Amino acid sequence: MKKIVALLFCVVGIAIVALGLPSQGGGKSESDFLRLHIRANSNSATDQDIKFEVRQEIVNELTPIFASITSRRAAIEALQNNIGRIEAAANRVLDDGGFGYTARAGLRTEFFPTRAYNGHTLPEGVYDALIINLGAGVGDNWWCVIYPPLCFLENNIGGDRGVVYRSRLQEIIRRYF
Repeated sequence: MKKIVALLFCVVGIAIVALGLPSQGGGKSESDFLRLHIRANSNSATDQDIKFEVRQEIVNELTPIFASITSRRAAIEALQNNIGRIEAAANRVLDDGGFGYTARAGLRTEFFPTRAYNGHTLPEGVYDALIINLGAGVGDNWWCVIYPPLCFLENNIGGDRGVVYRSRLQEIIRRYF
């Protein structure tokens, strides 16, 4: 009986993974994701370097806010309620670095090309996104997915933890076996 239950859990788990991962298409659409894009002032080495410093500060600011977010709607509300805080964090980094430009943050709906992030592929399409323009915002960007929270699972920027994945199937099997 235990083998049948374990086999059933495995089949259900495989189905959940196959249907749930964006890299596999998984039935998810653009409206299931909320993206973050930080656009550098330019492609100069200095502007690209400060973009990564701003990225770290933004991820540090958003991680505790998004720790308990369980829906896309809640994620958008959290961003709307904290947009000033997000922009201020980016501007602190720019000011501390002596840059003569500022950051502007806003929630927008934009077309994005197909992009891969940490093994997940998001197809081209129109997505809601938190866009942070540093200065002119015409340089290369750094991006991730805020919801589902792929940016914050990684959070190994400057650290050594790597991506942390949880397997619900494995948790269920461990609980019962």
